[in-house]
Amino acid sequence: MTQTVHPFLMFTGKAEEAMSFYISLFPNGRINSISRYTAGGPNAPGSVMRASFTIGEQTVLCTDSPIKHGFTFTPSFSLFVNCESEDHIRRLSSALGVGGTVLMPLGHYGFSRKFAWLNDRYGVSWQLNLD
Repeated sequence: MTQTVHPFLMFTGKAEEAMSFYISLFPNGRINSISRYTAGGPNAPGSVMRASFTIGEQTVLCTDSPIKHGFTFTPSFSLFVNCESEDHIRRLSSALGVGGTVLMPLGHYGFSRKFAWLNDRYGVSWQLNLD
């Protein structure tokens, strides 16, 4: 049996919104499946129990946690994107940066032609690279 490993993002009420935003940024981005909480369950009816979406050939899983934890996303884990052009890295950097935090602004840092590192409006960390 072949095993697969997928990033799993835990949101607290914004999973579907985040997924829809992410798939809009990547060609062929898509939501693969969504299972929802129902009435009487541990979370708001209709919120995401577990979902799967694909961006840039990578399948990512996510959930809306019914438990409020004392932690959130951290930049020590990020989604790394090798961009295909200057336009692509600028577009992603701009879109993902709206309402987020820039950790390293789009620029030349010696290890690639262009690079940016940011946390998006949902707290997910992204490293954008143009070789």
